[in-house]
Amino acid sequence: MSWNPALDPHCPTGDAAIDSIETLIIPRARDIGGFEVRRALPAPKRQMVGPFIFFDQMGPAEFVTGQGIDVRPHPHVGLATVTYLFSGKMHHRDSLGTDQWIEPGAVNWMLAGQGVTHSERTDGPARAAPQRLFGIQTWFALPEANEDDPAAFTHLGAAELPLLEAEGKTVRLILGTGWGATVPLALPGETFYADADLAPGAAIPLPDDHEDRGAYVLSGSVEVAGETFEAGRMMVFRPGDRISIKAGGQGARVMLLGGATLNGPRHIWWNFVASSKERIEAAKEAWRAGDWQHGRFRLPPGDDAEFIPAPAG
Repeated sequence: MSWNPALDPHCPTGDAAIDSIETLIIPRARDIGGFEVRRALPAPKRQMVGPFIFFDQMGPAEFVTGQGIDVRPHPHVGLATVTYLFSGKMHHRDSLGTDQWIEPGAVNWMLAGQGVTHSERTDGPARAAPQRLFGIQTWFALPEANEDDPAAFTHLGAAELPLLEAEGKTVRLILGTGWGATVPLALPGETFYADADLAPGAAIPLPDDHEDRGAYVLSGSVEVAGETFEAGRMMVFRPGDRISIKAGGQGARVMLLGGATLNGPRHIWWNFVASSKERIEAAKEAWRAGDWQHGRFRLPPGDDAEFIPAPAG
């Protein structure tokens, strides 16, 4: 999840014989206090797919009554967090004053820009019964021109996201533009991000008007260029190739993502992303100063009794 980006899996690259696939990423699962995370990005051979610099599968996790996640307030700069759930619900609070629950099929977009603090919890009535939590959290790295933008938050409910259905395919467009549809949210760069549920044998073409494109198999299996890929694999495709993804005999659920590449790699430290080390150092100093009244960072109203300290280094 967004508070623990130090999980860097060992991700082997794909076979050079698979012409259409530039990189195959195999995330490593880690258990974080009973909560499993599979991180696909950043990987040793691939930092980003388009603007997406961080990609985590959260769960699925089963919580008994009285239990849930408690991600204390923590900061971000230079990115936007994108949270999308398949099951369960999470309570988002941030230093802008946002107090928003997210449920399956909706999207939380939090633009950090020059700095924001948020927490993620399953609290209150959500702990009154057992629950299952399963979702994807990504980071969208900002272009240099937007790194110092004011922080902002947008929640779009499931009904506000385009839902495309045809020939055994159900596709919810989460961000950006694809397959002739557009999500009603202005973004700082060209992108697409979608949740595709494919019936057995159903095929979906990737948009060919985006420079960088990838796919993450969430469940089932898919066939690409004559090769089969099981759940827990991310494929990154060569720019310009026409790509079609076909579901296997049990069907498949696939996250599709990509967009314009940035002007260069990004520095990542803890929850901070920046085009320069100087920006990272300034954010470190501001968080460690802990001046919640007058400094760069504030704590979320209603969740300001604790916070995650910056790690050493």
